[in-house]
Amino acid sequence: MTSDFALSSPLVPRVSEKDAKALQYIEELTRNAATFQETVLAEILSRNANSEYLQRYKLGGATDRETFKLKLPVITYEDIKPDIQRMADGDRSAVLLASPISEFLKSSGTSSGEQKLFPSTQEELDRRHFQISLLRAVMNRCMPGLDEGKGLYFLFVRPETRTPGGLLVRPASNSMYKSDHFKTRLHDYTTPIEAILCADSFQSMYTHMLCGLLEREQVLRLGALFASGLLRAMRFLQIHWQALANDIETGTLNQKITDPSIRDCMARILKPRPELAELIRMECSEENWEGIIARIWPNTKYLDAVATGSMEQYIHLLDYYSGSLPIASMLYSSSECFFGLNLNPMCKTSEASYTIMPNMAYFEFLLHDPGSPASTSDFQPPKLVDLVDVEVGKEYEPIITNYTGLYRYKVGDILRVAGFHNASPHFHFVRRKDALLSIDYDKTDEADLQKAVENASRLLREFDTRIVEYTSYAEKKTNPGHYVIYWEILVKDPANSPTDDVLKRCCLAMEESLDSAYREARVVDKTIGPLEIRLVKTGAFEELMDYAISRGALINQYKVARCVSSTSTLKLLDSRVISKHFSPSLPHWTT
Repeated sequence: MTSDFALSSPLVPRVSEKDAKALQYIEELTRNAATFQETVLAEILSRNANSEYLQRYKLGGATDRETFKLKLPVITYEDIKPDIQRMADGDRSAVLLASPISEFLKSSGTSSGEQKLFPSTQEELDRRHFQISLLRAVMNRCMPGLDEGKGLYFLFVRPETRTPGGLLVRPASNSMYKSDHFKTRLHDYTTPIEAILCADSFQSMYTHMLCGLLEREQVLRLGALFASGLLRAMRFLQIHWQALANDIETGTLNQKITDPSIRDCMARILKPRPELAELIRMECSEENWEGIIARIWPNTKYLDAVATGSMEQYIHLLDYYSGSLPIASMLYSSSECFFGLNLNPMCKTSEASYTIMPNMAYFEFLLHDPGSPASTSDFQPPKLVDLVDVEVGKEYEPIITNYTGLYRYKVGDILRVAGFHNASPHFHFVRRKDALLSIDYDKTDEADLQKAVENASRLLREFDTRIVEYTSYAEKKTNPGHYVIYWEILVKDPANSPTDDVLKRCCLAMEESLDSAYREARVVDKTIGPLEIRLVKTGAFEELMDYAISRGALINQYKVARCVSSTSTLKLLDSRVISKHFSPSLPHWTT
């Protein structure tokens, strides 16, 4: 287990003293991963020894791994939901942790479908910011000169609430953007803080884009939390470029922007720039938007957004808009825990992996083997392995014990070990664990569905057509039930759009890509009917996002659910359907 993370070599640019110290610290962390893990666990258990949760399992103040693993169960959110509810209702005793909590972090709810609350502390926020500072050093090492320009980052906050007990509830992104740590880095961004902290997503997005256009030559990178966020920004520009160009030409701000703090801020920034306005009109009025990012922001070196897991499907569209600029998927984090950093952010997106930082939490891993039955007995607890003991090529579900009251908590992700950086493993994010679609005994998960969509999309290439977005639904009202896949497509030349026959072949291509259980049920048992693709009109998924946000979803963390079931969501999608296509024949099946 050797490191390929050279701090200096003839092929690696020299870094600043500050960055060199950060890179050296990463080396120290990963070389001594086992020691750091032992220390972290002991510290967590010692701090919280008097918490009600640890006393419930009679840990007796022990801080060693053996006692910890023997006495504490592996849990899910449902197991601690009553404890968290007590804390939210105002119980200030040491229920899960000894430290006073500063707020609850609200999960996005888009991966598993349910929004969850997780206690957090100021110390935890500081810890996360420190990890992000390490990432800046990694990026500066890979791409020198980033401090000579700015980033156009589409960052958003959501309205905040309070629990019955008076504690703040907000997404982790709100905490980050409202922190003193973030405010010290504002000079890195084109957007003023007033726009970032505006809870109105339209006004915030409009100002993000306007400021990015005004400083187009200073922009060296474009970013969002997820790849889907960058695509939303590009679609926003496609819809609103005329209004933006008018603001730039006249030096006045669109009247739809009513937030007083944004208007005051932009009054100091906006000046008439007719030449820039004309350039934007010239570029955006073209029907072909291929490479638009590189044309409008000519000095852009890379895109910064998570493009792994379910976000991989957006890579081809980001390549289209950017002219195939590199995409840096830089970190793996969640409301529950900050996991790790991509120490090679300029790698191919398909090869991106995240090195676990052993000082952030105590990590255990449950081997994921779909072919073996899950253990459900309390007398046969799952066998977990420690961070340094995972095996390359195998898939695991991470189990975390953090500083803020989660003990042996199942995150619900599936990770594949790609290798080791020193003694710390780096993982590919594979998918969420939960199955998406099932009619009979078939179980189609997110990765299976994405692979099927990708295979079918190859049939669209000769028509210069791309899949912009998709979701699915298990239709069980028909007999037999069948899979329904909603597609929104981008057709470059309407005169050469894919025909009904082509889309039927896409249905069959998806079925051919699904696993043997699906194909057996479809061909042999005939308990599943022909797969159906429903094309929806352009903008349908934008409407779906707007609807989700109106019901409390977080724009920063919003991801299209790959399977939908709510009546209101299906009603919206079905009202936007422009054509329906069914698989014309049975998929291949052999015993």
